[in-house]
Amino acid sequence: MIALRRAALAALFVAGCAVLASAQGLEPVLPDPAQEARAQELHKRIRCLVCQNQSIHESNAELARDLRAVVRERVAAGDTDDQAVAYLVARYGDWVLLRPPLNGRTLLLWLGPPFILGAALIGTGIYFVRSRRAIPEFKPLSSEEKARVAELLGEERQG
Repeated sequence: MIALRRAALAALFVAGCAVLASAQGLEPVLPDPAQEARAQELHKRIRCLVCQNQSIHESNAELARDLRAVVRERVAAGDTDDQAVAYLVARYGDWVLLRPPLNGRTLLLWLGPPFILGAALIGTGIYFVRSRRAIPEFKPLSSEEKARVAELLGEERQG
């Protein structure tokens, strides 16, 4: 009976630790559901600076958690979406945006991939055109050439 009580107490202790451990990862939410929804949408537009290919909405990194808190603070302070984003861009640059704006500094970022794809397609086309020109046209052997081939093959078989 005592062993059963100890086992139940141990199980209760483990369950309590699990609940406390999961509660640590919870983030505070804004009291106004509309503001929280705005903050969530902004989280999806901001890049995690640690993960680099995820938004702060998806990332579990500490910095992403901190950036989510900053976004919530800005929204709670009454900033518009653009003001909250500008606040982060002022500190981290355009890199913090998952979709950087099209301007002089990001022109290569936006136009680079289509330019490289176009250059690759043009290069492939040139390669195929040149490779077709390089293949000589087949011309049947003349009677003298056939006789010479037969003579050479005959010598080879004898020799």
